[in-house]
This record gives sequence, structure tokens and C-alpha cells, in this order.
Amino acid sequence: MEMLGKILVGLVALEHLYILYIEMFAWETKGKETFKGSLTPELFSPTKVLAANQGLYNGFLAAGLIWTFFITDHNWAFYIAVFFLTCVIVAGIYGALTASKKIFFVQALPALVALVVLHFR
Repeated sequence: MEMLGKILVGLVALEHLYILYIEMFAWETKGKETFKGSLTPELFSPTKVLAANQGLYNGFLAAGLIWTFFITDHNWAFYIAVFFLTCVIVAGIYGALTASKKIFFVQALPALVALVVLHFR
């Protein structure tokens, strides 16, 4: 179960690195494909800086989750993972309530599953 928890934490971290990439470096290309139902095409250029800022925050979430793989104290690694997964869940719920319900399933649900699995380590 511990290995499955680490794999799920790693997948959530990879997802947030991918979101960082889209929002910081590919907003006007891949971002248009990814968020086509949320924004009209003409809004991508003027919102590029805002998206990059969001991407940076997603990078911080990924960094925190990746950090847990380098912590040798298992309890400390567990609590840091719980903190960052909870941040992802809260962000996903907020996004689902304010932007698109799809965000819950794409962002919050994988983190929630990882959090549950971590508690059975």
C-alpha cells in the first residue's frame, strides 16, 4: 500500500507539472485545446500573464509533493504529502465551484484518492 501511495503522489505531482507547462509555456497553443470550453480563443493572449502565475502555483504544489520522496523520516514525509495533497484538493474543489465541475475530477479526485491510500500505509 505504501508503494501505491507513492505512485499516486507522483502521478498527482506529474499532473501539476503538466499544468505548469500548459499555463506557463503553452497557454496560447496547448492551453487553447485544454481549456476550449472555458475561455474564448481571443482571451488567451490577454490572460497569458495570469495563466503563467497560476502555473507557477501548480509548480509549487508539484514541488511539495516531489519533496516528499526525499524526506527520510516516514512520518514527516507523510504529513508533508498530506498537506500538499490537501492543498490540491482544496484548489480542485474551489475550481469546480467557480470555473468548471470537470476540475474536481481532473485535479481534486486524483489527490483525494492518493490521500486515502496514504492513510492505509
